[in-house]
Amino acid sequence: MTAPLTTAEIARVQRRTVGVLSVAQVLGGIAFGATLSLGAVLAADISGDETFSGLAAAAVTFGTALSAIPLARLARRRGRRLSLATGMAIALVGVTLVVLAVGIRSFPLLLAAFLLVGGGQAANLQSRFAAADLATDASRGRDLSIVVWATTIGAVLGPNLTGPGEVAGEALGMPPLTGPYVFTIVGQVLAIALYFAALRPDPLLLAQRVVSDADANTESTPIAKPDQPRAARYAIFAIAAAHGVMVAVMAMTPVHLLHQGATLTIIGITLSLHIAGMYALSPVFGILADRLGRVPTILLGQVIVAAALVTASFGQDSPIAVTVGLILLGLGWSATTVAGSALLTEASSEGQRTRRQGLSDFTMSIVAATGAILAGVILGWIGYGGLALLVGIAVVGVIALAPLGRVAAGTRAT
Repeated sequence: MTAPLTTAEIARVQRRTVGVLSVAQVLGGIAFGATLSLGAVLAADISGDETFSGLAAAAVTFGTALSAIPLARLARRRGRRLSLATGMAIALVGVTLVVLAVGIRSFPLLLAAFLLVGGGQAANLQSRFAAADLATDASRGRDLSIVVWATTIGAVLGPNLTGPGEVAGEALGMPPLTGPYVFTIVGQVLAIALYFAALRPDPLLLAQRVVSDADANTESTPIAKPDQPRAARYAIFAIAAAHGVMVAVMAMTPVHLLHQGATLTIIGITLSLHIAGMYALSPVFGILADRLGRVPTILLGQVIVAAALVTASFGQDSPIAVTVGLILLGLGWSATTVAGSALLTEASSEGQRTRRQGLSDFTMSIVAATGAILAGVILGWIGYGGLALLVGIAVVGVIALAPLGRVAAGTRAT
């Protein structure tokens, strides 16, 4: 029988875990940044119809949703290391099939391949929860947000590897437009190797052991929390609502700006700044969530989202105003997602955490896919400004239901 771990030993493992997960997120971000940047182009090229270009991203999103719950269940049984590596391995198979689909010009195979790529995206999402397995109330938001922030590096580098990737792909005899997937494959292989080699001890399995030891000795531990399903449901709702609003508006912004006469360069800058807003300041919101509380930080995020929607709606004729709106939208998403993920973790008992985390990732992915599809219809119906105001209903819902997110006294949620 092993001796119970001390608080200092757990903290040391937690620091190592956050570092490993952050490096893996950089590798995963590079892999998926290169993948998704060419998805629409490949879909249009293979199908022969530009109207099908959006199906690549939709397939990845649905693949993420379908993978979320099974990967969470696997994590519960076998640990984060195997779950995260499995998600990346599924995506590795998907990327290989993408290259094959382009080579044989098969559109159905291409969509099936992108569906598998979603497994890696699900693993990337799960990483933020892995960072919270051994965290305490005082650092849960910060630790989680550091892993979210690490995505920024890969998200920026990935799309910029297209040129070098084409050169490498041509040298390897790969089909046209698939060269950048060389970096995707390398990034995924390195991430899988890193999970297996360095994510030791497994944070989730260790957390289960710590809680079990505490229960056996009738002691308390900062890792174990009383189950509070009402607050957990609110966290799932807040995360999904923020994600749905963000995706719906972001997906239609390029179309709107094109109609306003903006150049592709302006559109690219707008989306890049939006992505920076999503990730770059996540550690700030993580610290705020730890110090001010989870629910206040979620509400701060919703206020920022509301400001973003008003700016984008009433400034829809100005590319500058739309860009400012997209930056604010990214910041609001970041605050809500970081604080909401911390709240979901601490509002769930150790036995319920992974199930609810998988449900949260499934819900946010389904809402995002649905929102992206409906946003096109709404855009044609009431325009970009109307779309921005209509999705604000979700913001009102998150704010109105905030009292449900309060957890027991002594935590950081209230």
